[in-house]
Formats: sequence, structure tokens, C-alpha cells
Amino acid sequence: MKKYYMIVLMLLIAFVKADGQNTKRYDLAKMLTGKDLIINPGYTAQVFDEGEKRGITCTGTVWLKDIAFEEGIVELDIRGRNEFLKSFVGIVFNAVDTTTRENICFRPFNFRHSDPVRRSYSLQYTSEPEYPYERLRSDYPRQFEHEIIPNPKPEDWIHARIVVEKDSVSVYVNKMSTPSLKVKRLTIQRGNKLGLWVFGNDTAGDFANLIITTVK
Repeated sequence: MKKYYMIVLMLLIAFVKADGQNTKRYDLAKMLTGKDLIINPGYTAQVFDEGEKRGITCTGTVWLKDIAFEEGIVELDIRGRNEFLKSFVGIVFNAVDTTTRENICFRPFNFRHSDPVRRSYSLQYTSEPEYPYERLRSDYPRQFEHEIIPNPKPEDWIHARIVVEKDSVSVYVNKMSTPSLKVKRLTIQRGNKLGLWVFGNDTAGDFANLIITTVK
């Protein structure tokens, strides 16, 4: 009887948890043509269609218009460029604007670098302006960035599942069961803007198959 009640309790907890979440798929190409994405001045975004992958190619930060995100899961396909010290791609969240935000950054040019130190720079969390990558790398070495294993090819698509909880962020790459990076969040909630992110305007990134799960 005790075992029966434990099973019922576990099912009830799972139901309540699921009931408190809202999952939605987004067609980024359709959002761009429908003006549901905000492109910062000086940057660009355009639709691409490769059959299996259809989304946008962009530079800078592209904000998801009218989408509030505080805790939950952001899942998407990302492709950077094999361009040394140029291709930085990912997402920004808990954002007020382009300077006050948390960031998950992929560096494709480091994915299979011959230097193991550089491979350890493949994936990073930052919280700006207080904790840029330079400060984290200097003051908290190896805590907020990590190699991705198995190592993706720099020019290939990667699938990222980014789990944002109140006190932590976990990043799962290419549907691995173990996170490639799990860190303690460094700032309290400041904003609820969510965006696709490419650093610099002399290189671009590709994004597709966006799924967002928000926690009520």
C-alpha cells in the first residue's frame, strides 16, 4: 500500500510540473517576414531554406518580439562559421538590452582545435556587464566554459538545449544526456528579453527549429 501511495504521489508531482509549463515551436523564417523579430540597427537578418533546416541567417542580436522568458528551456539548431576568433554564436536571456544580459556563447572555431586549452573555450556562460568572459576566465578558470564532447565539426549544425532555472543554467549539445556545461547563475533576474546572438558584424550565424518552454 505504501508503494502504491508513493507512485500516486510521484505521478501527481509530474502532472503539476507539466501543467506549469508551456511549450511552443517557432518558425523563425515566418517570424522574420511577419516582423516578429527585432533587428538592431546596423545588423542584418534574412531567411534561408535548406529543406530540413529553414530559419534565419543573422548578425548582431535579434530579439524575439513580445516573448517574455525568465525560466524554462530554449531549444534550437545553431550553425556558426569555422572562422578563427570571429564566429561567436548563441543566445541572450535575462536581458534588459544588448549590454545587460546573460549569454550562452558557442565558439565553433575551437570545437576541434589542436590545443586542448582552446577546446575548453568552446562553450561559455557570461553575465554582463558584471561578469564578461575576460573576468570569468581570469577569476574563475574552467568554471564557466567547457569543451563539448564529442567535439562537433566547426562548420556543422549543433543542437542546443539550454535549461534556465532560478539558480543555474545547463547546456546540452546534440541531444547528449549529460550537459556540456552546467553553471551557477551569477545575477538575479533583471529582464525577460530573449534573443539570438552573433558577436560582431563581419560574420553571421544560422538559427532554426526554435522551441521555447516557459515555466508559469
